[in-house]
Amino acid sequence: MIGKLKGTIDEIGEDYVLVDVHGVCYVAYCSARTLSKIGSAGEACVLFIETYVREDQLKLFGFMTALEREWFNLLQSVQGVGAKVALAVLSTLTPGELANAIALQDRAAVSRAPGVGPKVAMRLVTELKNRAPAFAGEAINIALKQELGEGVAAAPVADAVSALTNLGYSRDQAANAIAAAMKTAGEGADSAKLIRLGLKELGR
Repeated sequence: MIGKLKGTIDEIGEDYVLVDVHGVCYVAYCSARTLSKIGSAGEACVLFIETYVREDQLKLFGFMTALEREWFNLLQSVQGVGAKVALAVLSTLTPGELANAIALQDRAAVSRAPGVGPKVAMRLVTELKNRAPAFAGEAINIALKQELGEGVAAAPVADAVSALTNLGYSRDQAANAIAAAMKTAGEGADSAKLIRLGLKELGR
C-alpha cells in the first residue's frame, strides 16, 4: 500500500501527474485543483496517495493534503459517487467549501461539479451531514482563511465565532454560521453584524 509519494514531477497530463521517485515513475490521478498547484516538470513534489486495486488494474490517486484524501474517501461512501465524481467535486470545491456546503445543505454549490446532478447533490449533503464533522472543523478554518484573505478581518471573525460558542453552540456550528454570514456581509463586516447574521443562520 502506497501512502505518500516524494519525488520529482516528470510530466503533468490532463488528469494525472507522473512522479519520478528514484527512477521509477508513478502515475497519480489528481483533481484539477491539485494539478494547478503541484508545480511544473522538474520540480519536487509530495502527494498523499490513495491506492485502488481492482482485478485488472491498480490506480493511484494523489492529493496535496491528507484532508483532501479523507474527503475523497468520504465522498465515495455516498451511492452514485465514484472516484471520477469525487475528484470532480474536489476540483470544484476546496475541502473548506465542501464542509460549508454540507453544513449549510447547499446542494447548488455541490452540483456545480461536473457529473453531479440534483439527486447526487441531495444525497451528498444529506448523507454526509452527520458524518463529516469528524474533520470538518479543520476544513472550515481553511475556508474562513481563504474567504477573508491572509490576516484580513481576522479579529471580527474570531470574536464572532467566540461569541456564538459562548452562547452554547459548538465551535463547528459557530464557524459554519459565521462562514455563511461572511458571504452575506462581506469582508469588511464588524463582529456585531457577523454575530447577528450568524444567529440568523443558526435559527433557520
